[in-house]
Amino acid sequence: MTNNKDSIAAGIFLAPALILLGTFVIWPVINILYLSFTSGSFTASGTRWVGLSNYQNLLLSPEFWEVMGNTVYFTVATVIPSLIIPLVLANALNRPSITTPLRDLLRSAYFIPSITSLVAVGLGWRWMFQNNGPVNSLLGYLHITPVSWLSSTTWAMPVLILLSIWKQLGFNMVVFLAGLQAIPSQRYEAAELDGASAGQQFWYITLPGLRPTLAFATVTTAIFTLRSFEQVYVITGGGPQNSTNLVTYYIYQEAFGLFEFGAAATAATILLAVTLVLVHLQLRFWGEER
Repeated sequence: MTNNKDSIAAGIFLAPALILLGTFVIWPVINILYLSFTSGSFTASGTRWVGLSNYQNLLLSPEFWEVMGNTVYFTVATVIPSLIIPLVLANALNRPSITTPLRDLLRSAYFIPSITSLVAVGLGWRWMFQNNGPVNSLLGYLHITPVSWLSSTTWAMPVLILLSIWKQLGFNMVVFLAGLQAIPSQRYEAAELDGASAGQQFWYITLPGLRPTLAFATVTTAIFTLRSFEQVYVITGGGPQNSTNLVTYYIYQEAFGLFEFGAAATAATILLAVTLVLVHLQLRFWGEER
């Protein structure tokens, strides 16, 4: 009898969250999946079932594969520095020589980009990297030939990558700093008594102790990168010559530029599948006990 009461109470408490989850997460995902098998339309009467045609057309489209290549390049080049740089900074801030007030001040300063509007930051970034912007002015002062950053197929993507790294850096640093402070100091004291160097302590104590933190930071950074839209929309618009077009912006173009909602839903479904596979692999790698 008690177990039944506990189950009913748990159901009552969980019901609001489950209703919200079903309404705003599960149902939209199901609807997008259904839409990917249709021609797509603003109205239900205009929607026509086309089966796997959308997937076939998308997978045979050179433009889609170019966008996928851009997304892979953007993701890899963003995620790796967004993990390494914050880890180095967090390790430096965690030293005993750093006082608590100074640590809190630096942590707050590094975290500011994470809570800043990406649209506002993107506008500032575009201003800095325009042809007569501050970056080229600095290069001219240093007697270096200015670069057409945003109109170059070579340099436009690195500008977006640099912005994304800067945006994610503070969040990951705070996460790593919390993880470092959770590692018992006795482990380092014992390692010092055994004559372990700083590098050995980092490799055999810090990294294993940060395994759950690394899993969390890797997954959140990968998701943040794969859903990047504002950078492309505000700074480059997918150009020049489609060199900075990412999957999320491609979905936006298909849906609200060409009104091809079925194709847009198909691309969104493929992106969701790729994201789930990557998250699974990352959790399996970082969560594995060794």
